[in-house]
Formats: sequence, structure tokens, C-alpha cells
Amino acid sequence: MIEVRPVKAFRDNYIWLIGNSENNRVAVVDPGEAVPVLERLYEQGLQPIAILVTHHHQDHVGGIAGLLENYTVPVYGPANEDIPAITKPLHEGDAVYLEGIGVRFSVLEVPGHTLGALAYNGAGAAFTGDTLFTAGCGRLFEGTPEQLHDSLEKIKKLPNSTMIYCAHEYTLSNLAFAKIVEPDNPAITYRLGVCDRLRKEDRPTVPATLGEEKLTNPFLRTDQHSVRAAASRHAGYALENAVEVLATIRKWKDSF
Repeated sequence: MIEVRPVKAFRDNYIWLIGNSENNRVAVVDPGEAVPVLERLYEQGLQPIAILVTHHHQDHVGGIAGLLENYTVPVYGPANEDIPAITKPLHEGDAVYLEGIGVRFSVLEVPGHTLGALAYNGAGAAFTGDTLFTAGCGRLFEGTPEQLHDSLEKIKKLPNSTMIYCAHEYTLSNLAFAKIVEPDNPAITYRLGVCDRLRKEDRPTVPATLGEEKLTNPFLRTDQHSVRAAASRHAGYALENAVEVLATIRKWKDSF
């Protein structure tokens, strides 16, 4: 079993350290800042063996150079994005085997938030960057609604027990929006209460299971009548398909 530890960065980012209980080796996911990662590595005597990157935004890659000044490790990331530090470019269907940790990740191309975004799936966990958030999804900075819909559907096919590790602490805000879309969804009401307690204790709301996401995340529920009806009311006309629903609620969320 892997152990995943959060490192807080900036205002609401999570940098993830993937390891196990048998040794001190870890992989670093989306290091937007170097200093908090270096501090954690020194404090806990951890040895990084790899860096995994989901996409090119600065709050995900800005700390790579600082880490490489202190450690020589491979940097895995999207082949279709301009990230100069990457030494192991990846495409859909590639695999990343972290021998020092004993875990293998399959690579998913998940464009939408950015055109070359990746997700890493393995050992019961998926590191989804800014494509799939807990109770939400990333903004459409580069891709199309069709691309984002297809990417979310790809992640949605993973086992319900998959733990979703996204890169931001956005859950409460996302659930507040989900409650507007589906005010009568009891799973959203319950999850809001749980996450509110966690945040009051300064505890992360991430990860969540994919099964929980399917019950509460409107961007994974575009095929549900309640979500389509809410999106149609917001748009002012009947929406024909799930892509239109996704595009509508994504714009709706942008102004929320």
C-alpha cells in the first residue's frame, strides 16, 4: 500500500508525496514551490526518487528547479506541454514504475484545463491535478467542453474505490455550488457537513473516493436529470446532451 502525504503550498495548493511504510523514498507530485517540499524532506528524512507533473501551470511546476538543485531525479510529465524540466515525457497509455516505492502508475491524457494535462492512476489512487477536483473540475483555460467531458468520463471509468488526489483545497466552495445545482441531493448536504468540520479542524478534505464524487460532483453527473434540468434552467433553454450540460455548469461555476 502506498502512503500519500500532503504538503501545503501557496494559499490552497497541495503537493503530494507518494511513499510507503517500508522505506524513506518518495515521489513528489506537482511541486509548485520548492521550499515547503524541501523542509518536509529534511524534517522527515525523506529521499525523493522522482517528480510527477500533471500540467504546465506555474503553481504545479514552479518548484521543480529548486528541487533539482538539491536532488538528481527524473521528472515525468506531459509530452504535449512545454515544461523544460521534464526528462521523461509521457503519453496516454504509458506507465511510470517507481521501483523505490514499488508502485506502477498508468498515464491518462486528460485535456480540458490544459491541452496536454495528464492524470496518474495506480495502487488505488489517481492524481488528477486540476482536471478533476473534489466536488468540481478545472476551468477551461485551453481545451474545449468536449475535451473536458471526455477526460472526466475517462476518469469516471476507474473503480469507485479509487482515491482522488487533486491539487487544490476547493471542496467546500465546490460543494456550495453543487448544492445550488442539486439542492435536493442528500449526499451533497451530508458531504458539506463532513467537509466543513474537517476544514474547521484545519484538516484536508482531499482525497475522496471516486464513488463519492459520482454522488456529489455535478461535473461527473451531467447525465443525471436533476443536473441537466438545473443547467437548462440556467441556460434558459433545453440542453441536448451531456457536453452542453458540462459547458453550461462550467460557465455557471466560473461566475459563482
